[in-house]
Amino acid sequence: MSMLGTRLDAATKGLPAPLAVVDLDALEANADDLVRRAAGVPVRVASKSVRVREVLHSVLARPGFAGVMAYSLREALWLVSEGVTDVLVGYPTVDEGALAELAADPVAAAAVTLMVDDVLQADLAQRAAASGGQRVRVCLDVDASLRIRVGPLTAHLGVRRSPIHTPQDAARLAAELLRRPDLEIRGVMFYEAQVAGMPDTSLAVRAVKHASVADLARRRSQVLGAVREVLGRDLELVNSGGSGSLETSSADPVVTEVTAGSGLYVPTLFDGYRAFAPRPAAYFGLDVVRAPARGFATVAGGGYVASGPASRSRLPRPVAPHGLALTGREGAGEVQTPLRGAASADLRIGDRVWFRHAKAGEVMERFDQVHLVRGDVVERVAPTYRGEQRAFG
Repeated sequence: MSMLGTRLDAATKGLPAPLAVVDLDALEANADDLVRRAAGVPVRVASKSVRVREVLHSVLARPGFAGVMAYSLREALWLVSEGVTDVLVGYPTVDEGALAELAADPVAAAAVTLMVDDVLQADLAQRAAASGGQRVRVCLDVDASLRIRVGPLTAHLGVRRSPIHTPQDAARLAAELLRRPDLEIRGVMFYEAQVAGMPDTSLAVRAVKHASVADLARRRSQVLGAVREVLGRDLELVNSGGSGSLETSSADPVVTEVTAGSGLYVPTLFDGYRAFAPRPAAYFGLDVVRAPARGFATVAGGGYVASGPASRSRLPRPVAPHGLALTGREGAGEVQTPLRGAASADLRIGDRVWFRHAKAGEVMERFDQVHLVRGDVVERVAPTYRGEQRAFG
């Protein structure tokens, strides 16, 4: 058994599996590392990569962190009711009920900023604001993908998010928003997923990242200039980056804040980055319930597959004891997961196997609570979003 497995086994002895664990020493070291890498630029915490309110509050209390990036307006409203004073909703919303709640609540309206990239989203927010009596703050989501001309074609390198890409696009949207008197443009956001969300696995990936950083360094300033000309004033918020791109995002002098979340837990998809040393902090434990054949051990549960393209990289990974792997035929199962490898010879029914998830906060949707461990002791137990009966999609 590895030192990790021995320590987590000791901390959770007598507790039933499946169970989720966060290593507080690793989490706090990761938080310090995010702040160091941001080089003085405030770090906004991406809640979708955490999904434990107690962890969110503990990170926000640390120097260098400021505000939350929520993934749902209803989540943002809940976080404000629980004391968070600055929430940027990272994705557009068409939830008219939540918009009405926002526009009728002066505390929430002062704390929450919506994301828009289309006038139809803005129209919904405007109607709610006009009816509720509170001005609603909005942020323009600007596409940060890299576009490269190859003859008559344009290659799109990055995710498919906002249709707003050029300074002209941003200026047109800003002008439209100005025609909606109950909306206030607070800032702009650029999420360079092809830099922040891709591990440094090849020379080609590193070349794309380098080109993207250079493109954004130029285009951010151009977009800001175009929007400033429309508004006749500066913007207070220019958000950019993610856990994999804090250094390059924060190095741009026009960026006022960066966002990070996955870098707190460090899931397996972040193992290949050169920008920082992976320090895993989140695990889940499953118990061995079968020994179906020599060289195999089967644990109960385990089908916690991450979102994204259906590939092996989205499967959970057994990490303790060392020397176990998923089987190619069954992978991570809904009710049981067979494992193979040399370490299976030493496993007995009732032993525990520890896994890491491919992504950060998603695994917390599987558990009602998370055990916060320091060393080999459970320091406290915190409810997840699910445990607080909060489901936001």
